[in-house]
This record gives sequence, C-alpha cells and structure tokens, in this order.
Amino acid sequence: MNKTLPLLPESASNLAADVDLLMILLTVFSIFFTIVIFVAVAVLAVKYHRKSEDEVPPHIHGSLPLEIAWSIGPFLLVLAMLPLSAKIMMNTYTPQPYAMEIFVTGKQWMWKLQHPEGPREINELHVPIGKPLKFTMISEDVLHSFYVPAFRVKKDVLPGRYTNFWVTPTKVGTYHLFCAEYCGTQHSGMIGKVHVMEQSDYEKWLSGGDESMTARGEALFNQYGCVTCHLADGKGRGPALVGVYNSMVKMQTGAIVKADESYLRESIINPRAKIVEKYSSIMPTFQGQISEEGLLQIIAYIKSLEQEGEAQQ
Repeated sequence: MNKTLPLLPESASNLAADVDLLMILLTVFSIFFTIVIFVAVAVLAVKYHRKSEDEVPPHIHGSLPLEIAWSIGPFLLVLAMLPLSAKIMMNTYTPQPYAMEIFVTGKQWMWKLQHPEGPREINELHVPIGKPLKFTMISEDVLHSFYVPAFRVKKDVLPGRYTNFWVTPTKVGTYHLFCAEYCGTQHSGMIGKVHVMEQSDYEKWLSGGDESMTARGEALFNQYGCVTCHLADGKGRGPALVGVYNSMVKMQTGAIVKADESYLRESIINPRAKIVEKYSSIMPTFQGQISEEGLLQIIAYIKSLEQEGEAQQ
C-alpha cells in the first residue's frame, strides 16, 4: 500500500492494510462530497442570482424525495464502511491467544517498557515478528499517547488506569515510536524506536536480559510484607493469590468482580475500595509508595502464581 501511496508510513502490522483502506475510503468520500457541494453552490449561485434589484425571486417548493435522497444516500455510503471499521476495532481490542505481554509506563518525557521475561527498556522496544503482542499501559503523571505509525496504532496512556491493545508485527525493521498527546514542554522529545526482529534474533537478544518481571515483583511482594498476609494455603489475614488472576471474586457487598490487572492494582493502592468476602479491611494502602513500574511487576508475579497453581494440580 505504501509503495503506491508513498505519503503513508511503512506498513508493518496486521492492522495496517485495513486502517490504510479505511483512511483512503474516508478521504475519497470526503473529497467527492466536497467537490459535489462546491460545484452545486457555484452552479446554483450563477443560475439563480438576482438579475436586477426589482426582480422578485419565485417561491420554490421543497421536494421530499430530493430531501430524502441527499440525506439517506450519503448516510448509506458512510454506513458501508462500518464493517471495515468494526473489523479494525475487533482486531485491536480482542484478546489474542498466546499473546506476548509488553508493559508500558509513560513518564515525562520517556517510555519505560518491560518484558515479562526480563529486559527493561527506555524509549526502545524489541519484539519478534509474527507474534501477537498485548500492550498494557499506564502513565505515572499526565496523559500520553502511545503511537507507532508503522503499526497503525495510537492509544491513550492514562494516569491511574490501565489501557490495552493487541497487534501483530508482520515486517522486520526499525520503526518510529511517538507520544501523540501534548504532555509538556519536552513533548517533542518523547520519541523512541520499535525493533521488529526474527524470532531467533529476538531470543538471542532476550537471553542477554536482566532479572524477570516476576522475580522483581516477588522481591517487592516480600519487601512490602505482602507475603505475611497472603498465604498460599488461604489461612492468612488476606485472601490467597494463587490462581486469583482473571478469576471471579466475591466482595463483602455481594458483588462479583473479575480479578484483572485493574482490580489487582486498585487492591494494592486502595485496598478498602473492594473488600473480599470473609476478610477484613486491614490492608494498608501503598499509594505513593510503589511506582507504576513496580505495580506492574507485582501484578506480573501474581499472574505467575496462577501458572504455578495450575502446574501443581
């Protein structure tokens, strides 16, 4: 697509072709209707202009079929693009099986990225080609926007809330990473690179990484004393965390809540917001004590407890 239209960025993801097609259709429709409207305005202005000051223009009766035609016609043309738009949305936000997770923390003025297997990067991201990726993102300060033009993805990164999207890189290369939301005086410097690599090259790069997110999360879990209350056998002062991720948890109010990333984060920084049934609100808040990067590491550790619990069964 970008070879025939060089103004478009390089295409390097499973979303790129559909996004480009949608943008081309929107552009063509916009240009077409703009020409039709301006030509009609010019023709009617010449045809019906007042010939003299004494001329009294005739009364023109409206045409219901014409009114319906120019209202319903464009509506149906635009509606025809709905299936393509829905397809792009579904591909972007539908969880992909066996997706590799990438954790992103936006901070004035840098991108901090973490791989569950270990490496942490700043303003750079290395990923394998052909592997579905799940991005989990949050901001430490203000609103940012994670934008990779070659992937055709742009997603707001919000303070206090996780946002997600899924994408699959399809072409080896190095691509631009931007912040697409004005976030302060050095916004223009909040840039980086995404390196899409062959699987073998990615594994070599990965082997040179540091301690895994799970290990760092476990260290924080012990450092802040979480291990003293959340015992694996469920006999602690707090609920057991083995297998809790993505499970349905019953609250004291009777509500059933899914224990996803957002729930786990809230339970750490605001533990009294949702209290699990049969437990007391004795857990202190850790808001302001643990960075967003550290929260992601603790959540990664809690996710690993699910895997360990399944392995023991």
